[in-house]
Amino acid sequence: MGYWWLWWGLTATVVELTVVGGAGEGLIPLSRIAFGSCANQSASQEQEAIWNAIISFNPQLFIWMGDNIYGDIKRPFRVFGKERTIGPWKNVARFVPSSPQEMSSRYLQAKSNPGYSRLRRHPNLTIIGTWDDHDYGLNDAGKELSFPTKTTNQKLLLDFLDEPRNSPRRHQQGVYASYTFGPQGRQVKVILLDTRYHRDPLSSDGTILGDSQWTWLEKELNSTPSAITIIGSSIQVISNISATTGPLFYMESWGRFPKERERLFKVIADSKRDGVIFISGDVHFGEITRFDCAATGYPLYDITSSGLTQAVENTVPSVLHLLIRFVAWLTPTTMRVIDRNCRYKSCTFGQPNFGAIEIDWATTPVTVRSEIRDRSGQPVASVNISLSDLKWGKNMNINSSNTLKKSANISRHCSLEVSLPWIVRYRLAILFYSTLAVLVLVFIGLCCVAKLAYRKCLNKCKHD
Repeated sequence: MGYWWLWWGLTATVVELTVVGGAGEGLIPLSRIAFGSCANQSASQEQEAIWNAIISFNPQLFIWMGDNIYGDIKRPFRVFGKERTIGPWKNVARFVPSSPQEMSSRYLQAKSNPGYSRLRRHPNLTIIGTWDDHDYGLNDAGKELSFPTKTTNQKLLLDFLDEPRNSPRRHQQGVYASYTFGPQGRQVKVILLDTRYHRDPLSSDGTILGDSQWTWLEKELNSTPSAITIIGSSIQVISNISATTGPLFYMESWGRFPKERERLFKVIADSKRDGVIFISGDVHFGEITRFDCAATGYPLYDITSSGLTQAVENTVPSVLHLLIRFVAWLTPTTMRVIDRNCRYKSCTFGQPNFGAIEIDWATTPVTVRSEIRDRSGQPVASVNISLSDLKWGKNMNINSSNTLKKSANISRHCSLEVSLPWIVRYRLAILFYSTLAVLVLVFIGLCCVAKLAYRKCLNKCKHD
């Protein structure tokens, strides 16, 4: 066992040095990054436009953020019948794992997609990635997925990403990894987390990363400083939309594991690392969120892009798109960045999208422009971040009550969704159930009116 860890450490060092050397002194710094998630391999025609937009962005790095394929099997939506997949009488799971052969076939289909194939041939482009639940093997799954399934699917993902045969990712439990790009003084460190392999059940408030990955992450954050550190999490880190959409529906996020999220913020703060930015996917819409009250002393941004094909507005007829946007606007949020740069008032985007990050190394201070872009490559939400604002300890008084009183904007990005007054936090559910109650009452009223009219007509007929 001791020799194995020695070999792993040497290999990891070689891989890290290779990545740094690939964009070292004298070479162009990393300045254009694209990322995306939630790409259904069966939606080949829908993918064409989004891949063209990504290629036109001319990225130097593309990051898969999970759900790179949809590998599990989705049973039909049934409330009644022999196999009921939803509702109070549910008796079978809606999602089941597929066979290794089927997973392999779906990865092959995704990799041979014409648009993605053109991206892979793009000059001077590096492709890296992590996974989420559907390519991990099962919807919303964590560590309960069987070990043989996890091991097989890990190999399939790494083959899809063309991971080197000697990569430590092929010999560890989980697909977490880190990369460093660029010359000294302009280095960008990318840390990709695995939020599946070791994750406890959703309702447990247990661990997301597991002990071994936490140890690794602490080491990475305390390693050589970099100008920018991008942490990729397949699920959202800053936003906890489930706190305001429940009990209607829930989505996965770090906010559903509050102890783990607090630990993540503390690990970053303890490392005193500057320039940390999160990217994420999973939720089938795009948004940019911000948390000002982490112990880092500077704002933490989370750029969420989801999905390349799977987007919430694609699941309903076009006549209902306005309703979807209204619900997104009505849903309470304390973390979302809302400004005039957004296409829609809610500052969410429920159509196919990808994330784009542009780093302007020529400006003083260096600026990072982060965007959500549509399938035409046009920005739908964006934020400009100055690296001078992402310095450890710069705003250590940000949590003080005086600061909160002075700036409503900071107060907005400090309050967690769970701390909202209940009338605000649950207004979506209140509206839904109130509307449902009104509709039921209207239906009962119409039935009563119809019954009275029928009796009156019947009595009239008898009288005649």
